[in-house]
This record gives sequence, C-alpha cells and structure tokens, in this order.
Amino acid sequence: MADSKAKPKKKRRHKKESQQHKLHRIILALAIFFVVMAFDEFGALKAAFGEPGDVYASFVLFLVPFLIAGHDVLQRAVHNIGRGEVFDENFLMAVATLGAFAMVFFPDTDPHMAEGAAVMLFYQVGELFQAFAVGKSRKSIAAMMDIAPDYANVEGAGGKLEQVDPDDVTVGTTIVIKPGERVPIDGVITEGSTQLDTAALTGESVPRHVEVGADVISGCINMTGLIKVRTTKPFGESTVSRILELVENASEKKARTENFITRFAKVYTPAVTGAAVLLAVVPPLLGMGAWSGWILRGLTFLVVSCPCALVISVPLSFFGGIGGASRLGVLVKGSNYLEALSEVDTVVFDKTGTLTNGTFNVVAIHPEGGIDPDYVLSNAAYAEAFSDHPIALSVKSAYSGEIDRQRIADVQEESGHGVVAHVDEHVVLVGNDKLMEGHHEHWHECELTGTILHVSVDNRYVGHIVIADVAKDDAEQTIRDLHACGVKKTVMLTGDREEVAAAVAKKLGIDEYHAQLLPGDKVERVEQLLAAEGPREKLAFVGDGINDAPVLTRADVGIAMGAMGSDAAIEAADIVLMDDKPSNIAKAILVARKTMGIVWQNIVFALGVKIIILVLAALGIANMWLAVFGDVGVSIIAILNAMRAMNVKGE
Repeated sequence: MADSKAKPKKKRRHKKESQQHKLHRIILALAIFFVVMAFDEFGALKAAFGEPGDVYASFVLFLVPFLIAGHDVLQRAVHNIGRGEVFDENFLMAVATLGAFAMVFFPDTDPHMAEGAAVMLFYQVGELFQAFAVGKSRKSIAAMMDIAPDYANVEGAGGKLEQVDPDDVTVGTTIVIKPGERVPIDGVITEGSTQLDTAALTGESVPRHVEVGADVISGCINMTGLIKVRTTKPFGESTVSRILELVENASEKKARTENFITRFAKVYTPAVTGAAVLLAVVPPLLGMGAWSGWILRGLTFLVVSCPCALVISVPLSFFGGIGGASRLGVLVKGSNYLEALSEVDTVVFDKTGTLTNGTFNVVAIHPEGGIDPDYVLSNAAYAEAFSDHPIALSVKSAYSGEIDRQRIADVQEESGHGVVAHVDEHVVLVGNDKLMEGHHEHWHECELTGTILHVSVDNRYVGHIVIADVAKDDAEQTIRDLHACGVKKTVMLTGDREEVAAAVAKKLGIDEYHAQLLPGDKVERVEQLLAAEGPREKLAFVGDGINDAPVLTRADVGIAMGAMGSDAAIEAADIVLMDDKPSNIAKAILVARKTMGIVWQNIVFALGVKIIILVLAALGIANMWLAVFGDVGVSIIAILNAMRAMNVKGE
C-alpha cells in the first residue's frame, strides 16, 4: 500500500521540477536576448562583423534565445501537424516566428530576428503566467484531494491496530480513529468523544463536538480524543469519495460560453491563417508592392490572430469561479451549472432540513397561572420517558434533570393522541387536544404555530408545551441576501400543514409558499414556475431529502445540502452546499455572476484589441512589436483578470 501512495507524490514532484526548469530556461533566454539586443543597438555587431555580416551574426545570435525558449513550441507544432491537428497556437507561433527569421533572406527589407525571438520569448512568458494562474485557481479544489484518507485503523488479533486500505473495510466494521487522523469512512461513534475539524469539507472554522451516537463523515480531522466508529457505508459511497468524484468531473461539464469559445477557436484559427496567406500572397501578385513587405504583414497578422487570450482565459475564469465557490463550502459540478446559477431569478426551497433544522425542539412552555414551567416540563418528560417518538425525544432533551424511571408506572400510549402515565402515583396526561377531550380535560388553545402538547396532572390542566422544527440560524438572512442580489422570487414547498408553512414563510420573508404537497406535487409546482420563466431566466431548487431528488433533477439548477442531505439528493443536484448553510446560496450566485462578468470582459477585450491590431497589420501600420502586445500582452491581461474569479469573500 505504501508504494501505491508514493507514486502519485513522485509524479507531482516531477511536474513541479519541470515548471521550474522551464522558468530557468526562459530567464536564460531573456538574458541572452537582451544582451544581443544591446550589442545590436549599440553597433557592436556591426563593428565586429561589418556589413552585411552583422545581419547574419544577429540572425545566429538571436536564434540562440529563440531556440532555448521556444524549442518545445516548435516540437509541439511539428508533432500536431503529424497528427493532423494543424491549426492551433503552436502552429501560429512557429510559422510567424520562423517567418520573421526567414526575412533575413530578403535583401530589400529590414531584418526582424529580434521581433521573431521576442514573440517566442514573450509567448512563453505568457504561458508561465497561465501556468501560475491555473495553479492558483486549482489550489482551492486541489487541496480537497488531500482529504482522501490513506488508511483505516482496524483492530486485529489481540487488539493490535492494523492499517488497511479504506476500500477493503466492509460496512459495520468498527474502526479506530486517533487524534490527528482523518475520518476515513462515514459512520457512527460507538466509543469516545472528540472535536472534529470539518473545515476541509464545509469551510466551517469552528470545530464540532461529537460523542457516542453521533454521525461522522469521512474527510474530517479528529482533533482531541480517540474514538471508535462503526462504518455505515463502504468507502466508495462515503462523503469524501463523493466529493472527490464531483471535483474530478467538474471540468468535464462546460458552460455554453466555454463551448462557444472552443467551437469559435476551431473555425477562427484556420480562417485567420488563410487570411494571413492571402494577405502575404495576393497583393504582390497584383503588383501592389514587394513580396517581403506583404509577407511581413502576413506574419504580423498571424502573431496577432493567435486565440490564446480566449482559449486560456475563458476556461480559467470558470475554473477560478468553481475554485472560489469551493472556498465557501459550495461544490459546483461543472462550469455549465456556474453559468446557469448566474442567471437564476427564482429560488425554490424545500422546508424541512433546508430552511429548518429538520429536528423537533421545545420552543415554548405556557403554564397555567401560578404553576412553575419546570413542573410542566418535568411531568411531560417523565410521561414520555419510555417513548422513542421524535416529539417525546425533544421533550426529554429539553428537560435538564435526570429521569428516574422507578417513579413511573403503567404507561399507556393512545395512538395519535398521546400518553397516560402514573408518576409518583399521580396520573399524568400528555398529548394533543383529542387526548384532553377523550379524558374530559379542560385545555387552552395556543397562539403559536407548531405541535402543541397539553399536560394534565390528576385531572388538573397545568399548561402546554410548544414543539416546532426551528428555522436555521441563517435562514432569514438567506432570503434577505437573495433579494438583495437580484433574485426576484423566493418560493417554499413543503408537505407540512398549511398553518406551519404560513408561519415559516412569514417569519423568513418568503414571497410564496405551497403546503401539504406530496413529492409529485412538488414537481408539478416547479413545472408551473418553470413555465413562467423567461428565456434567459433560471430557476434553482434547494432540497435535502430523498423525496427532493426528482425536483432537483427537473430544476434548471439543483442545489442539495451536503452534510446531512440524502445520497439521492446529492447525486441529483448540480451544486452541493457542504456546510448545509442556505446563506451560501446568495454568495454562490454572486460568485457565478462575477465569473460571468469576467468571462465577457475577457471576450470583448481580447477580440476588440485583436480586431483593431489585425486591421492595422493588414494596412501595414502595426509592426511585429505591436503584434507581440496584441497576442502576449492581451493574453497576460486576460489571465490576470481571470484570476479575480477565485477571489471571494467568506463571511
């Protein structure tokens, strides 16, 4: 196993050394180039070799930095021509620069060896900028590859720990995770407690305390205590594996704009090559001037026409945007989804687990006059002591005291109504209004929305407890942020009761809600909302449950909760919120819109400058130095602009 892990690291190290070697090569070539330029400008070559020997000396001397810097470009051009892939930037650079050197054999024109060497040198400088930019934009995403665990600790004979490949661990196996180690596989803690660092998965800087019974997901770092975990999934289906798969597949799904640039470059490159040939050949055949002058114009035209700025900066902008979103804990499965997200004007939410925590909590205790609230809660907790119903669990969780089950006797559960129990020989009734009516108890309505548990002790009504699924801390802010960033409509779909849905929608400021929906009803509602959308408007649906998978698939952009969401929802979604914070949706939309703005800035800037210089080159006004700016300069500016896409603000 050690060998299998060592090989990839060796490959990464070799790649880094190769980039350093290229940097050193270009620095050497630049140094030689400027020395030769200085000799040429100050007449040293003419003094040493005379005329026309200085021209041929200049040819040989400028050829040295040209070949040092550009031999790999020439090799790729020849290799691609042999494979039938002629028209690319390597071909354009090779023809244009070699053509500039070949001008020395035209005695009626000025030599252009310096320009030819400069074009190749600065083209390679641009390539270095590109490599740096790609490396920086990959950093956020590539760092996630380090979350993959190398091993899992399994207890062997005699209690000795054995390190095994996570792929070999079966579901139900108990693994041991020591402080400082990553959780290798999703599971449930069976022994111990600790603090988990989830920053690599969720972007959340605050460690999370976990103890026996808590779910843990792979990729987190165990910080403080030794824990034992019973695995609940095979490694291939664990959180870390799903994340890595999303990251690896993200670059395969291209946006419309990106696909357009790819198709554009395939047509554009041969078209401008043909135009350059016509520019170099037709005018002299028609007697409009010397061959050398028109050939130089054609070569200049070729240098300017190289589509590097577009074919590099547009994908780089999308990649930077995806990397920037990942720093917020938002995984985007492809640049096509990032582009669609930038056009979202309607956001539809599932309620439970998305806008709310998805768990029942005691939100209020309303005792009768003169009765202590703790008395109401304690009686309810004792009566519910033997129940595993979510409502009963929430009551027991809210009660801070220790429940002595010896005090409880004769517990009877009335299905759908509540429970009747004897606590210290007192008859305690805990349940809904139907339970109270069935036992002829007097009870009071509650103005709050939620599940109401009425409590009666010895035929005396003592009060009621309000239990509700509480909205997430950032849910209200989420809706405000979405409206602030230009989303026109927010909608909530839920299977919950009408009054509960109305209360949540009002509290959070949601524009529209639909309650008591089945999964099929949710799809139907989304279909209706989609039908009302304009041609350049998109609808996003946010959900977490397995019943949300059909809606996530049908929406223009499906967004799933990644930490607690179901596997089906995460699989069906286009975007995953790794920290389950809906407030990150607005941030992701802003990242998407910023990315698209940068993409179109680069397209307009690159094409605009190139068209101007191409016209000037055809007219004989633009020289080879201006062509260098039109190619390399524009590429570098576009790349630097594209790098802005990865700069995002967290909180």
